[in-house]
Amino acid sequence: MRINGNEIRPGNVIEHKGGLWVAVKIQSVKPGKGGAFAQVELKNLRDNSKLNERFRASENVERVRLEQKDYQYLFDADGMATFMDLESYEQIEIPLDFLGDRAAYLQDGMTVVVESHEEEPIGIQLPEQVTLEITETEPTVKGQTAAASYKPAILENGLRVMVPPFVQTGEKVVIATEDSTYLKRAD
Repeated sequence: MRINGNEIRPGNVIEHKGGLWVAVKIQSVKPGKGGAFAQVELKNLRDNSKLNERFRASENVERVRLEQKDYQYLFDADGMATFMDLESYEQIEIPLDFLGDRAAYLQDGMTVVVESHEEEPIGIQLPEQVTLEITETEPTVKGQTAAASYKPAILENGLRVMVPPFVQTGEKVVIATEDSTYLKRAD
């Protein structure tokens, strides 16, 4: 689907310079001289390189629709994560380095959304939050205020997060997958 350069929004995937790019930041600029344009920060979906580009309203770009399908995470082996299509039971493998830091949040049986373009997986959406157990944290110091003092903790997946002082080793906590922040104690 072709759209004007000034209709690009954050999260849109466009085909540009022979690659697939997702719009990260957009700033509309109206200079005193000349026509208005959109200053767009793009991120390549295949190699994560970044690009800043100007698109005028008169320019047309190809907006790409990604196919989104639910998959269940099964296991990882030899640097590949294996997922199963919940409808057809077909399995696909995605390299763990493609997933980056988010691979640490994968849990057995977790349902994720795999985004693909022309049958090639190019993105993955994790659930917004996951429940993990704290394997190591400092003991609570008496008299410490709970207002703004957080302490470091190591989760069962090896990630380090900051938690409130009342959280202890062995407790389960809910973590936001987007920015690895503590949300609450698990029920």
